[in-house]
Amino acid sequence: MAGAGRGPGTGGVPGSTDATRLGPAAGETVAGYLERTHAVPPGPAGPRPTLVTFAAEQDVARAAALVDGTTPRQAVFRVPLPRVQTALRTVTLGPVAPGEALRLAEAQAANRAGEQARTTTGRPAAIAATESARLAAGCACVLAVVVDADPALAPALAARPGVRAVEVAPADARPAALAVSPLLPEQTQTVGPVPDDGPVPPP
Repeated sequence: MAGAGRGPGTGGVPGSTDATRLGPAAGETVAGYLERTHAVPPGPAGPRPTLVTFAAEQDVARAAALVDGTTPRQAVFRVPLPRVQTALRTVTLGPVAPGEALRLAEAQAANRAGEQARTTTGRPAAIAATESARLAAGCACVLAVVVDADPALAPALAARPGVRAVEVAPADARPAALAVSPLLPEQTQTVGPVPDDGPVPPP
């Protein structure tokens, strides 16, 4: 489910020595993370992985518009349910137009949720079933997109209405070795688990 903790910046994840972490660390203040994203790691000009996190989940068309001018590589989907912790589902985007790539990724995320619903029981299965149905229906569920963008574009991306944070990876970051966990809309003070005590809506 959402909200796994990680350290800030670059560094390994368990079992890895070359992963680049994008997103806030568990326990980090939201203000501190947002301030940290303003400091672009040094390096030569040219596209590099950049995490664009939205202030709220967006539908596919709006998400594509918010990252226009970049090359989207991954999308992070999350179905927003009041006081229900839902999964972050990261899907690699294909080499097609951003809107079409996001639509295909949305279908993949729905299929993954559907498989989880079939292989689990109880509350996790009920949540996954609702996630699958809403993703399949084209919900506003795109939380973030990892794009290739020149660091010089970061301020303009961050200024777009609906964008909450733009975090540029170090110059040596490899797109195939990213550990991505975006800031969640309801995280406003400190990064930590979100409430999971609400009723699960039916699919």
